[in-house]
Amino acid sequence: MTFSTLFRNAQIATMASDKPYGLIENGAVVISADRIKWVGAEKELPDEFAGLQGKNLEGRLVTPALIDCHTHLVYGGSRATEFELRLQGASYEEIAKNGGGILSTVSATRNASEDELLAQSLPRLDAFLAEGVATIEIKSGYGLDIETEIKMLRVARQLGKERNIRVKTSFLGAHAIPPEFAGKAEAYIDFVCEEVLPAVHVAPDVPAEKLADAVDGFCENIAFSPKQISRVFEKAKSFGLPVKLHAEQLSNLGGATLAAKYGALSADHLEFLDQTGVEVMGESGTVAVLLPGAFYTLRETQLPPLDSLRKAEVRIAIATDCNPGSSPLTSILLCMNMSCTLFRMTPEEALCGVTIVAAKALGISDEVGTIEVGKKAEFAVWNVEQPAELAYRIGFNPLEEMVLGH
Repeated sequence: MTFSTLFRNAQIATMASDKPYGLIENGAVVISADRIKWVGAEKELPDEFAGLQGKNLEGRLVTPALIDCHTHLVYGGSRATEFELRLQGASYEEIAKNGGGILSTVSATRNASEDELLAQSLPRLDAFLAEGVATIEIKSGYGLDIETEIKMLRVARQLGKERNIRVKTSFLGAHAIPPEFAGKAEAYIDFVCEEVLPAVHVAPDVPAEKLADAVDGFCENIAFSPKQISRVFEKAKSFGLPVKLHAEQLSNLGGATLAAKYGALSADHLEFLDQTGVEVMGESGTVAVLLPGAFYTLRETQLPPLDSLRKAEVRIAIATDCNPGSSPLTSILLCMNMSCTLFRMTPEEALCGVTIVAAKALGISDEVGTIEVGKKAEFAVWNVEQPAELAYRIGFNPLEEMVLGH
């Protein structure tokens, strides 16, 4: 027999109606096993649930559990030294020549065991859990060889077993050119398409193990061209894997347009996105994922075209981009504040960006992201009176509890 649980006397931001935040004042929600069975104004509670004693939330705010749809959470080592060197005047080129930059993370990640990567990643993951995150996307991309890419994705999967959190994985083999392929970008893309991606899709030692939920890439002058990325996407398509793309972060190569034409789940960063890219994304339904942590850390000045995205009705998510180089950020709440302060998003847009739209960016909006009947019973209870407070405060965590039905 399945028992139902009632949560009452709450302000419920369902994120599921045209009303701001989908807000239900003096609301109640009933869950049964892992699903939401009823939600609405408490005074309208159906008779079948009237006998439930329920938990009094004392007027607290309830939102869907939060979702971070873009992270590089699994990696080895630290880049704190180069952060310090940059602030002492060293250039990126000087740091790279001395073994710094992304390739230093590649080296540290290759040299770390699965257990070591897991131990380094768990404290970062715990920081997200402490702020109400119940779903997180984790990319590979610091291995750039078969063994380490598989290792990273296995650690990501293991994180979801070690903690009560949903982990969605993305294969990011087309992230950078490893040292052994220096000056041979085409040969490296051959390697990614013909050897690494097939191995990630069906691991050689565990054939039933599907390590990647999606395939990502980095389309930029310092990384890979649209033509090279299209080869990766074609291979992903042959395996039935959805795609997404880091695009238009530092320049406009038309990566977002390419991603949209492939029906990508999302195109991410987008500071240099042009009007053509905006329109194609609007037509395709590809989500725009904005990453204020990298914008802040790199002290960028080119803002993503927020008004154009709004006018084209492109759905906008936000994410931490947690990574050791350009966004060492593990606070989804600070990410919300940055999105409002730096990008001029509204608090409602920010909350949508880490709930309903983030779920769409991961292809799981039929399961999570809103508080609706039939959805997974995953929500956060906050010690605040209004939803805007979640984006308004800086360095403050008002989480009271997480409710994760099973």
